[in-house]
Amino acid sequence: MTRTLMISDIHGCIEPLNRMLEEVGYDSEKDQLVLLGDYVDRGPKSKDVVDRVMDLVANYGAIAIRGNHDQRLVDLIRTNDSQIQAKFMEHGGVQTLHSYCEFISKEVNIEKLQQARNHIASNYEHHIEFLNELPYYYEDDNHICVHAGLNPYYANWKDQPAYDFMYIKNDFIKSKTRVNKKVIFGHTRAMEIHGASDVWFQEDKIGIDGGCAYGLQLNCLIYENGTYTTQTIKNS
Repeated sequence: MTRTLMISDIHGCIEPLNRMLEEVGYDSEKDQLVLLGDYVDRGPKSKDVVDRVMDLVANYGAIAIRGNHDQRLVDLIRTNDSQIQAKFMEHGGVQTLHSYCEFISKEVNIEKLQQARNHIASNYEHHIEFLNELPYYYEDDNHICVHAGLNPYYANWKDQPAYDFMYIKNDFIKSKTRVNKKVIFGHTRAMEIHGASDVWFQEDKIGIDGGCAYGLQLNCLIYENGTYTTQTIKNS
């Protein structure tokens, strides 16, 4: 592979994703595409994004990592936990329900939520199973790709809890890593870290979440021959 292309936090924004792959000239025979999680919630087309990611993994050799929103959708469908349901609704889940369930009205009450859960479980179990089997990280010769980051308090980062791979923020961002590879991560919007949506570069880590679902941009970090470049797609 001549290039590694890394994208995170697509969040139901299928059009920016498709435009990005076209803009960077994605060629699966030459490029390793790595997707860093959070395919669902907030944006309008979660179902379409999961379909696209499944196709990229199955037919084009892409790597897809699990994000916290992906895990929450799995938990929503496979458990009957009221706290998970509340978190799902609070953090962009309504848009996901509308994407999967066209019969759901704009306002989603408890009854509608249960109808949507049953519909997704009956008709999209293959999506839920796909998300539930995603790895928490991808490692190559130069990078460790994760959704959220590495816990600096673990001597061996692979020993950290699954929760940290999907949720960690400041403890990772504000601490130097203990690894000799660059850590590529999403989850925390670059805007929160350095006041801009562009990719955040540090010596030991690179944050690539451009806040696409917030009307900002989708970022792609491109690694080729030891050099990093970026491509952005504005989400208008």
